[in-house]
Amino acid sequence: MTSTLADLEQRGEPVPDPDQDPIGDPAFDPTRICQELAMGDAASRLRWGLETFGSSFVLTTSFGIQSAVLLHQISRLDRPVPVIWVDTGYLPPETYRYAETLTARLDLRLTIAQAELSPARMEALHGQLWSTGKLEDMEHYLRLRKVEPLDRAMQTLGVRCWASGVRGGQTDHRQAMEPLALVRQRWSLRPLLDWTPKDVFYYMQEHNLPQHPLFEQGYSTVGDWHSSGPDDGTSSGRATRFGGLKQECGIHLPGVMGEGI
Repeated sequence: MTSTLADLEQRGEPVPDPDQDPIGDPAFDPTRICQELAMGDAASRLRWGLETFGSSFVLTTSFGIQSAVLLHQISRLDRPVPVIWVDTGYLPPETYRYAETLTARLDLRLTIAQAELSPARMEALHGQLWSTGKLEDMEHYLRLRKVEPLDRAMQTLGVRCWASGVRGGQTDHRQAMEPLALVRQRWSLRPLLDWTPKDVFYYMQEHNLPQHPLFEQGYSTVGDWHSSGPDDGTSSGRATRFGGLKQECGIHLPGVMGEGI
């Protein structure tokens, strides 16, 4: 189910109040909270996010290879949590079908974030930015189609804290992450930070969650169709993304490029 602020108001559900935030509470000690979160499991970290931030807490997803784990866990909480999906317009057909499957099966409250420029208009104005082999063009592409749409969606929904499925073993940058960090005036919660690929695989088996269709074709990670590929023996994981120019799309990086799906 796709939701906007107008939808929430029509259903009589509470609309997030951007002025309500525990940051001003002297008891809100990020260092202590990170230590406590590190001792818990993924489910307890999600419960903490919901109990602490209420209606201003969301989950972001890419409907990628490992997305089903957090989507399943968020669906088991005692209150519904909005899910933001950044649809770049360039995802593989398999990802769009997978998103439909999981949304229906888990009864997700889905908000779809998209760029203001359509794919056709962006290509007419800027060309196929992903194909030039230039890092600055790839970063421009990712900013237009991922980072800015996510930020707009969070602003619209009044988000103060968002959970994502990043794991410490995915990139060098993620190895140094904490379970909770303040990013662009919003808290970023990482419930799966200490999970391994085996943890993800066995969780999905235990709960009979469907695999992304491209998993069987050798993909360990998937994003846009033009910047993803199967593990080929010479590169694997995030090294297969973005034409080898970078490992991060920018959402998880501090500063202008953002931090978070």
